[in-house]
Amino acid sequence: MPTAPATLKEARRLRDHFAAQGALVVKADVLQSADTLLDLYGEDIRARAYLTSDPLRGEMVLRPDFTVPVVQMHMESHAEPARYTYSGKVFRKQESDETRANEYVQVGYEVFDGQNPAGADAEVFATIAAGLDGLPVRAATGDIGILTAAVRGLQTTDARKSALLRHIWRPGRFKALLKRYGSGTVPAARAALLAADDPFADAGPDIGLRGREEVAARIDALRADATASPIASEEIALIDAILSLRETCPNVLSALRDIAVDMPAVRDAVARMSARLDAMAGRGIDIETLEFEGSYGRTSLEYYDGFVFGFYATDRPDLPPVATGGRYDALTTRLGQGRVVPAVGGVIRPDLALEVDRC
Repeated sequence: MPTAPATLKEARRLRDHFAAQGALVVKADVLQSADTLLDLYGEDIRARAYLTSDPLRGEMVLRPDFTVPVVQMHMESHAEPARYTYSGKVFRKQESDETRANEYVQVGYEVFDGQNPAGADAEVFATIAAGLDGLPVRAATGDIGILTAAVRGLQTTDARKSALLRHIWRPGRFKALLKRYGSGTVPAARAALLAADDPFADAGPDIGLRGREEVAARIDALRADATASPIASEEIALIDAILSLRETCPNVLSALRDIAVDMPAVRDAVARMSARLDAMAGRGIDIETLEFEGSYGRTSLEYYDGFVFGFYATDRPDLPPVATGGRYDALTTRLGQGRVVPAVGGVIRPDLALEVDRC
């Protein structure tokens, strides 16, 4: 692996490259309040980030990325358009692969610009690609917005659509939910609970953080769900078709236009993809060979809600992505208390860039 001085030197080079595009250099505290991350991602974030308790500041977290603090800073400034760059360490737990680093340097480029989202997507992708110029890497792209649009267009209850949207970033759980909603069956244990005149009859004393009223409300919601009609098999097939897409961008765009005939809910998202590809071609990106995967980006942090991308070492499939990025409009809305500021960004790991360069 590259030495620490070499990594820091490469980080400075990349940060200067981003600053030359008009980005303001910013910093973020290593120790962040955990409240925001817990509000955004729930208790699941504990499995991925290092949390600790401070007697004065409450629960704190070692910075798992820069995006959230940069968004918070931007939403306070009210500047638009705006571009930012940063460099520093992030900290991530590794549950299954002890060879992956728990802390490493990231250098990022973030663009807040609602005037031309397609152009901003293309700008960030091209700027990250330029930072990796000359390295043996391949690019992969996707679009979470197409899948979320498809889910929102399903002919089913709002509760079911909300559940599916919540689990888009958990592919196994999403698939299981979609299968259950399409089958029209209720698990035996749940059916027995819902059929009971008094579900609390043999429940024993209240334990845990949920009160009886919350449990009763959940049971009522499950009863309503049990009476809902199954999602049509044709709609499930269309969702599966979107997720199974894996081709060059022009071929995927053609396939998505065909899907949009039977699922009009995705038409706007497909039109945004088309505009983005035109903007990328205008920046010299070879979209004819650019790869697209329908399920790409679904295991990242949950703030990506549109275009997503990554760059991977062509000769080192064992390495994590050298660079990643994507659009996160919904995150700015949540952190801006309803104020919408379209945003897209990307990060490069300088240590991996150097590692790939040595291959």
